[in-house]
Amino acid sequence: MSNKEFFLACLQSEFQATYNIIAAMPYDQAGYRPHERSRSAYEIAEHIIAHALDFCVILDSDTCDECLELSFSSSQDGADQLKSHWDKAIETLSGYSDSKWNDESVELLVGGNPLLKMPRANLMWFFLFDIIHHRGQLSSYIRPMGGKNPAVYGYSADTV
Repeated sequence: MSNKEFFLACLQSEFQATYNIIAAMPYDQAGYRPHERSRSAYEIAEHIIAHALDFCVILDSDTCDECLELSFSSSQDGADQLKSHWDKAIETLSGYSDSKWNDESVELLVGGNPLLKMPRANLMWFFLFDIIHHRGQLSSYIRPMGGKNPAVYGYSADTV
């Protein structure tokens, strides 16, 4: 299995848990933050959804100005936006050659300022791991917000 094939398998397997966490967020409590220095639940979900859009940019271009904010009007709207971008990324990546995946570099900008340049494959892994990290962060907010945590990796006490 090539790196591209493995990434594609991971991308497909991580989608549902990510979608379910965003859909489970009690939107009326989206401003919740456990500490004044913490991001709000909305800001974390927005960041996750924005990274799904970044997947598409990274796959379609040699430059990605990281999307830091991507508004949504409800938890379901956020989950649906995530799905739309995630599906497009899977479709695009499925048509890639291994050399386009492994050998071409993408420059990452933040606010229009160059941050780094790395092979497309490495940048995609970087963004996927960041999504997984923030998904875990958001899952720790769900119960204090009055919601129920969906199963992510196995059972959740809220879903058994």
